[in-house]
Amino acid sequence: MRLAELSERSGVSTATIKYYLREGLLPAGRRISATQADYDDAHLRRLRLVRALIQIGRVPVATARQVLAYVDDDSLGQTIRLGAALWELPHEPEPDEEDPQTAVARAEVDRLLELLGWATARELGALSPNHRVLTATLVRLTHLGYPMDAEALLPYAQGLGRLAELDLDRLEDVPTPAEKVEAAVAAAVLFEPVLLCLRRLAQEEESARRFGLS
Repeated sequence: MRLAELSERSGVSTATIKYYLREGLLPAGRRISATQADYDDAHLRRLRLVRALIQIGRVPVATARQVLAYVDDDSLGQTIRLGAALWELPHEPEPDEEDPQTAVARAEVDRLLELLGWATARELGALSPNHRVLTATLVRLTHLGYPMDAEALLPYAQGLGRLAELDLDRLEDVPTPAEKVEAAVAAAVLFEPVLLCLRRLAQEEESARRFGLS
């Protein structure tokens, strides 16, 4: 397809597509003349992911470029490739190492992972941004008077372990490793708000079941 058709099918203006091409977020099309290139469904799929990252996720262009570099790196195994791409997404907050509660919270996170039997997460430890953000968040909760230890977090983590299985089950029918990583990154940006809303709806339903609507 030509650039105009790519723009029409993706909903992205030609000017924005050219910008994404210049920034290395979109691979170049197959050159068919000095002034024209041909694009395919892979470009359309990539444009959707770039839109998810930049327009919805508010991911900076430089960060999006690094995420996409891992998506495209077929020298990596599937787990490393997916993990590296997701790790590049913006994460906050980072732990305050001067806060004495940080060491306490980190120990609770490590104990939680041991209770769960999540060996990979335990091995990666604080190298993982998710480990660090969870640690920092537990510190915040403690300071605000809502402490949570490993036992309190355990049933939530077990439920989310099942959710992770569902996430990866959905990728089984995605044909190529690169497309699997693309789909996982897009879901991390676009699907998490869906899960948050479903959780709140479930809380409303459970509250009504327990306490009624009065």
